[in-house]
Amino acid sequence: MKKIPDWCILPSAAYTINRNQLKYYDFNDQQPEMGDVIYGKITRLGQHTELENKSGRIHRINEGSTGIFVFGNRYAPDYYEGFIPSEMKNKVDLLARSGLVGDVQVKNSSIKDPTQIKILGYVYDSKGKRLNTRDYSLIQPKKTEKKSDRSKMLLFVGTSMNSGKSTSAMACCWAMTARGYNVRASKVTGTASLKDILHMQDAGATIINDFTHFGFPSTYLLAEKDLLKIFNDLDLKHANNPKNYWAVELADGILQKETAILLKSPDVRSRIHKLIFAAQDTFGAIGGLNILKKEFDLVPDAISGICSSSPLVLRELADFTNIPVFNNIEWDVDKIFELLE
Repeated sequence: MKKIPDWCILPSAAYTINRNQLKYYDFNDQQPEMGDVIYGKITRLGQHTELENKSGRIHRINEGSTGIFVFGNRYAPDYYEGFIPSEMKNKVDLLARSGLVGDVQVKNSSIKDPTQIKILGYVYDSKGKRLNTRDYSLIQPKKTEKKSDRSKMLLFVGTSMNSGKSTSAMACCWAMTARGYNVRASKVTGTASLKDILHMQDAGATIINDFTHFGFPSTYLLAEKDLLKIFNDLDLKHANNPKNYWAVELADGILQKETAILLKSPDVRSRIHKLIFAAQDTFGAIGGLNILKKEFDLVPDAISGICSSSPLVLRELADFTNIPVFNNIEWDVDKIFELLE
């Protein structure tokens, strides 16, 4: 095995891995698994020209840059659908700037081909153990049963990725924090990226976390039991105080597989204090409301997202629903607080 240089980019997809664990790399034909950590070199720049490290700093990368990467699947209608390779090979695609890698199967026509990485080998620790992010969960609740009186959960879902879920969650974190409440924030599903939960921290959330804290670089194609364990362990660990609020975001749209699984789960449904639905436009909001009712028997307590910043969209929307809307760009703290308390 060869020694890994003392400094290399350690990306956010490898959130559970410490730098002192990165000792050696070796190329072999063991089949890749979700969470396997590899050492690689950028051979072709494409869509992604940056890497986010595990503290949130954004690094510029160039052809020839080396770093740590993590195998995983990605579902992103605005970018790629990609999967873990069925066998180890020399090259792989960068699926996200968090360092997630796999093979791109389909891509949005509006973006470039993926950045390509030459795999130099799997990463090993000082004892020769092959590193996998899932072996080092950072969240291990002491309790296994939930008491009935818990933090009030604010659940954020939307029509798609980039519909405004995270900015809506930020607005709510700020509104409740401004009124003196302790708010904790979690992103249960998605692709590794610290941006959303860091923004919620900027908006006042005292504790932030997501699925990467359990060692999952993404949640696409996870089994239902794994998804529910992430949700329930976060609930057990960080939502025990009934005086607090817990802001929870589910990635992508309500028809996306993992989001739909959680929305149908009694574990999740029983915890909803307020449901906030984010949409990009009037038609998306109307269609989304219909799907929420038809497929999940859910009616949101408020609408927000990209559509909420347009007075013309709000005028159109008022003809179809009387569900209140709050602007997720210009925050009316009093209005948001009244909707959430």
